[in-house]
Amino acid sequence: MAEIDDIAAALRSSASRLARRLRAEAGHAEYSTAQVAVIRALLEHGSATTSELARIEGVRPQSMSATVASLESMGVVDRRPDPQDARASRVFLTPDGEHAILAGRAAKQSWLIATMSERLTVEEQQILGEAAVLIERMLQPHIAERAS
Repeated sequence: MAEIDDIAAALRSSASRLARRLRAEAGHAEYSTAQVAVIRALLEHGSATTSELARIEGVRPQSMSATVASLESMGVVDRRPDPQDARASRVFLTPDGEHAILAGRAAKQSWLIATMSERLTVEEQQILGEAAVLIERMLQPHIAERAS
């Protein structure tokens, strides 16, 4: 059991350090984890109401409202009336916000490619690709979680 404990500790530490490094490369150190989650959801799903974003991220609507308000004050997102519900508004990424996020993604990708090319053999790059597939599988909802 100690071996899996060691592997888990190493993975946790490496994942945290990699996430910090990628945030630094993208220049997104000013975004909180919650803000990044909203930005990612809007990039993947398009505009959404605050309630929809809260459901997507599994947080309370009040918490999501605060996160969206902070992004709005930064000029990353804006709101417009929901055409299906006059009482609601839809949150969307502004062109400047989308540009900044996509530029950040490109910077992260460039850093990863350069670093892997410089420091890893082709075989090690393949192993890392296989590990990424396993990590994605770990991140999928467990069957028991889906039933609830």
